[in-house]
Amino acid sequence: MKTFKLFSLDVLEDDQSVVVPLVDGLVLNKEDDQSTWLLEAYTDLELYDYFNAIFKEQREIIVEAKITKKENAPAYFQTKVCSLLKFEQHISVLLEGHLRRNKSDYSELLLDTLLQRGLEGQALLDEFKDNMKSKPKLKVKN
Repeated sequence: MKTFKLFSLDVLEDDQSVVVPLVDGLVLNKEDDQSTWLLEAYTDLELYDYFNAIFKEQREIIVEAKITKKENAPAYFQTKVCSLLKFEQHISVLLEGHLRRNKSDYSELLLDTLLQRGLEGQALLDEFKDNMKSKPKLKVKN
């Protein structure tokens, strides 16, 4: 298992997102055969009813998580609430799910990176095609 700090967490529903203000949080890659991830958010008590409704309905939710630091590109997970604990002023929400990989995410990030470098026209197109084949790691600035 690998453990990471959960820097930020948003629940994406319909065309809106619910920002989950974190007191603390962890992300665990279980490295099992099912590629399961666990995300634990220690957050405000005010979100208890929101997460409890999701938990009772056993509804899947997509979350956007930034791992380790603000500068990292967000990762998207398809999750279910598997545990919800209530404390005096906070709650602990444990989400279990899988990392979502979307090919358009990479292409959009790549295009944005190339545009920030000032490329345009044929030079932009050529560089984009080459990079889509070689898939270099991208540094995303937020």
